[in-house]
Amino acid sequence: MNQHTLCHAAGGKTTLGRVLVVDDHRQARESISDILRQAGHQVDAVSSAVEALRVLERTSYDVVLTDLQMPGMTGLEFIFELERRRHGAQVLMVTAYATVSSAVDAMRHGAFDYIEKPFDADQLELLVSRAVAHGRMTDAGTLPAPAVNESQGNSPAMIGSGTAMRALKQRITQVGPTLETVLITGESGTGKELVARAVHAASQRAASALVSLNCPVLSAHLMESELFGHERGAFTGADAPRTGRFELADGGTILLDEITEIDLALQAKLLRVLQERAFEHVGSSKTIQVDVRVLATSNRDLLAEVAAGRFREDLYYRLAVVPIQVPPLRSRREDIPELVAHFLAAAANRLGREACSLEPAAADLLVNYHWPGNVRELENIVTRASVLNGGTPIRADEIQPWLIAPGSENPATEADQVPVGLSLHEMERRLIEATLERFGGHRARTAQALGIGIRTLSGKLRDFGYAPRARVPSKAA
Repeated sequence: MNQHTLCHAAGGKTTLGRVLVVDDHRQARESISDILRQAGHQVDAVSSAVEALRVLERTSYDVVLTDLQMPGMTGLEFIFELERRRHGAQVLMVTAYATVSSAVDAMRHGAFDYIEKPFDADQLELLVSRAVAHGRMTDAGTLPAPAVNESQGNSPAMIGSGTAMRALKQRITQVGPTLETVLITGESGTGKELVARAVHAASQRAASALVSLNCPVLSAHLMESELFGHERGAFTGADAPRTGRFELADGGTILLDEITEIDLALQAKLLRVLQERAFEHVGSSKTIQVDVRVLATSNRDLLAEVAAGRFREDLYYRLAVVPIQVPPLRSRREDIPELVAHFLAAAANRLGREACSLEPAAADLLVNYHWPGNVRELENIVTRASVLNGGTPIRADEIQPWLIAPGSENPATEADQVPVGLSLHEMERRLIEATLERFGGHRARTAQALGIGIRTLSGKLRDFGYAPRARVPSKAA
């Protein structure tokens, strides 16, 4: 199985796996299966929970994706049964009938997350990819056990043995077992989310849920509903009640990823939750108490955000009880050879072939590069070179055009390599189309070769006029 490093930011690209889809509604079952197959996953599908249990006796899966409302054994009963078995899969609940009780029960009995119908392809791909990645980190031992210490070598996910990484591991060891709020800061691509997961795994709540929310992807209106939940009819489109992330995390940990993206009005409500561990659903006056440990990440200078009036000072001090700074890759160059070897092996595993090697000049180029995109950029470069490799050692001149010159936002290339007269939009379109053609229309492989996420690729293809991906309907549709 693929291993993931501590400093690989989950969600940066699709992680592929084997998925079992369980849904009695044929159209929804086929739609979900088609979306996941197009994304590159291996997919099997069955029409009942009873049939799924028989399949799981003989076949292993990374993810089991089950509907909630099914005749005979319901999805929730299916999840309860899975909890009693050693099946090894991450469980996702798919429902058009989300309620507080069903969502919370599913999460407390081992479900990784849930998603409501109707949803679009990108939402489904992201959730399944994150579930696969989480399961593989667990299987590989890359989520550290609660008793992590230096004598045990820390987590194998923490690729790098330099001074900066040793200090980071030690801080996680110190902070993890406490119940304090932790603010994790660092540049984009350094792996703040996986540091948060390591903190949770090193805590006394490791057996409870770690519920995360990616703040930048939601509007202020949707953010409040995601955080605190809503009642049916609370606003236009609220056709069913929804469980908030704080409620799902009760007894466990919540991770607020890139917390500076929460607007000021909602920051005041978040401050109350941190102070009192209490909130109300949108559209309700009933106060709900929760026992939640809060972890937050940010790639910005929060004190500068406070000074600029974009972030509440009182919320900052509530969050920064225990700060953890994740170092940029340029500050730990001694770890680069180890990271490169790891990513080469991981790419070879995914591609089903021998790992590539680097010529000495190429290795030196990677060590001396300034890495503005940090470990995420390094992984993308190594993966792209592995995908496009023809069987010979990777040369420096193959990698150089993909690197960004210091002080520039564009890849450093020779002047005669630039197609003069084309707009950047057209150049990007041609590159994507050519790569898509090379991989026979396979979006996951195309995204992998380009070093972007499949959601990003899908969005760009829509911008270029390609037909949009279908939404998965509800049963009532």
